[in-house]
Amino acid sequence: MEKKILIVNVNWVGDVLFSTPFIRAVREAYPKSHIACLLHPRCLEVLEGSPRINELIIYDEEGAHKGLIGKLKLIASLRRKNFDVAFILHRSFTKALIARLAGIKERIGYPTKNRAILLTKTVEEPIDEPHKVEYFLNVARRTGITPRDRSYEFFIRDSDESYIKDLLKSYGVADKDLLIVLCPGGNWDMKRWPAANFARLADILAERFGAKIAIAGAKKDMGLAETIEGMMKAAPIIMCGKTSLKELGALLKRADLAIANDTGPMHIAVAMKTRVIALFGPTSPAITGPYGSGKYRVIYKDTGCEIPCYDVTCRDNRCMQAITVEDVFQTASNMLMQNDNRQIPS
Repeated sequence: MEKKILIVNVNWVGDVLFSTPFIRAVREAYPKSHIACLLHPRCLEVLEGSPRINELIIYDEEGAHKGLIGKLKLIASLRRKNFDVAFILHRSFTKALIARLAGIKERIGYPTKNRAILLTKTVEEPIDEPHKVEYFLNVARRTGITPRDRSYEFFIRDSDESYIKDLLKSYGVADKDLLIVLCPGGNWDMKRWPAANFARLADILAERFGAKIAIAGAKKDMGLAETIEGMMKAAPIIMCGKTSLKELGALLKRADLAIANDTGPMHIAVAMKTRVIALFGPTSPAITGPYGSGKYRVIYKDTGCEIPCYDVTCRDNRCMQAITVEDVFQTASNMLMQNDNRQIPS
C-alpha cells in the first residue's frame, strides 16, 4: 500500500547516520511510498543523495522556524503535504506536537517528554539503553517492519571523489600512496584523545609505513590541527575546513585507515567501509560506537568511571589518557597489514 511517510529525524550528524538503517528498513517495507525526512539544516548533507528518500524538509529551529510564526508556517506546509504516517525519531515534545498539528493521522515514537498523548502508537522504552541504531529500529519494529541490515549509509557523488583526488594531488599524494586520516576533534573536549598522542602516533605511522598523514575536521578544528602539526616531525596535510561533509566522506573513502574520536566523521568513515580505529573514553561504545558491517576496531579502557559520563568539569580525563600511543599503533599495524589494496613497506 502506498503511503506518504514523514520521518522526523534527530539533530546531530552521528545520530542521523544512526537513523539510516531505520530509513532503509522503512523504504524496503514501503518500496512505492513517498518518504520525506524532516531534519536540522546542519544534517542535510548526511541524507542528501539517498535513494531511500523522496524529499528532505528543513526544520530550522534557530532560524526560519525559531518563533511561533515560523513553527506555524512549517506546520501549515506539512499539513498541505498530507502525510499519512509520521515516525518520530526525535525525543522532543515539540516535534510530536508539530506532527499532531500537521494533521498526520498515524504518529509513532517513544513516549518521552510526556508526549504519549500526542502519539497514536508508542514504543516501549528499553530497560537497558541499546545502541542508537537499535533504538531507532525499535520504532520500525513497532509497526511490524523487520530490518534486514544494520549498517549505516552515506552517499557521495563522483564530483566529491574527483575534488578529493585533485586536492590530495595538489599536496603530492598519489593514488598509490598510503593515506591515514586523523579526526582529532569532538563536540566536547572530554571525548578528545590528547593532541600530543595524535602527533606522536602520526610520526610513527609516517616513519614505519611511509604513510601520508591528513588531519580532517571542520573549520573550528583548525587550531587543534595546527597544534598537532606543531608537535610533529612529519608534515601533515591539514584538511580542516576544506571539505563539505560529502567531500569529507570522499576523503575518508580514499583513506587506507582513519583514526578518530567518538565523532560524526568516525561514523562517516565506517559508512564508507574504511578501516577505522575509534577511540572511546567518556561515551559508551555499546551506545554510540561503530555499528553494523564494516572494518573497525574500538579502543576503550575501563578506568572505573561510570560510562557514559557527561562530567565536563573532569580534570584528569583519565579515560582518554589511558589509551596509549602504543595501543593505537599496534591496532593500526594489524589493520594496515591486512590492506589488500596498496603495497605496505615492510
